[in-house]
Amino acid sequence: MSTTVWIILAGAVMTYLTRIGGHLVLSRFERVHPRIEAGLDAVPAAVLTTLVAPAAISAGPAELAALLVAGIVSLRSGLMPMFLAGAAVLILLRHFMG
Repeated sequence: MSTTVWIILAGAVMTYLTRIGGHLVLSRFERVHPRIEAGLDAVPAAVLTTLVAPAAISAGPAELAALLVAGIVSLRSGLMPMFLAGAAVLILLRHFMG
């Protein structure tokens, strides 16, 4: 197998192990402290920010428009419509602009 396949498999295994590890650690407690719960609730936003920030800094007009549309949609609806709207705008603008 190629190196890329091994990297993907290793990433999948490590992701699975960290998810299971977190579940096992938290399942040992009867009650999670509100500060820990608040910190864990902030993780998805932090991960999304680390994915979006580099693209926003080096983005062209199509990427910036998609981010703007996704941001506006996120104010009115949930995550799935936000992702779909951003992806649709990005795909359409990349198709017609370049």
